Amino acid sequence: MQGVGFRWWCKQAASALGIRGSVRNLSDGGVEVIAAGSAEGLERFDDQLRSGPAMARVDLVEVRLLAPSADHPADDGEFVILP
Repeated sequence: MQGVGFRWWCKQAASALGIRGSVRNLSDGGVEVIAAGSAEGLERFDDQLRSGPAMARVDLVEVRLLAPSADHPADDGEFVILP
């Protein structure tokens, strides 16, 4: 869902849980989140993503495990919003 401040909400939620990674809007109207952190933090973040902020509608959350990448824009340990 785009246009409801989802990316900013996502950044705040991730930062509060010590999650690093990124969020970006996709051309099909979806949102891509890449996240890394503790198992407990990621589980809580996943729960929050499934609800979203107050004005959002979350239709689907797909979880995929990815190999760590040093090329990711958030390799400095933060959660970033990508264009």
